[in-house]
Amino acid sequence: QVQLVESGGGLVQAGGSLRLSCAASGRTFSNYAMGWFRQAPGKEREFVAAISRDGDSTYYADSVKGRFTISRDNAKNMMFLQMNNLKPEDGAVYYCAADTTSYRLRRGVVGSWGQGTQVTVSS
Repeated sequence: QVQLVESGGGLVQAGGSLRLSCAASGRTFSNYAMGWFRQAPGKEREFVAAISRDGDSTYYADSVKGRFTISRDNAKNMMFLQMNNLKPEDGAVYYCAADTTSYRLRRGVVGSWGQGTQVTVSS
């Protein structure tokens, strides 16, 4: 399995921006599709975004489309989530995820999880 560590969470006002990072180690990063999930208190963990192994294809939940951008740097074993125009309902613990294909990630099949990073959006 690949090991994943998120960073970049914090407190931001509604309308603001944050950039989450995910550092990967332990396996060949470019062999994995990567994604972000989030879980708010009292809710199930939900898919946010995914990116293919080569970075050419990206996928988003409808709730974040047009506001969030997922990207990756295979040379640095890093993945990112740029979050703009944040809303209070975006507040959650955000998890970095990896699996063999973005198809599996979009269906919630995840081989490796990070520990999560808290994002809080104040109104």
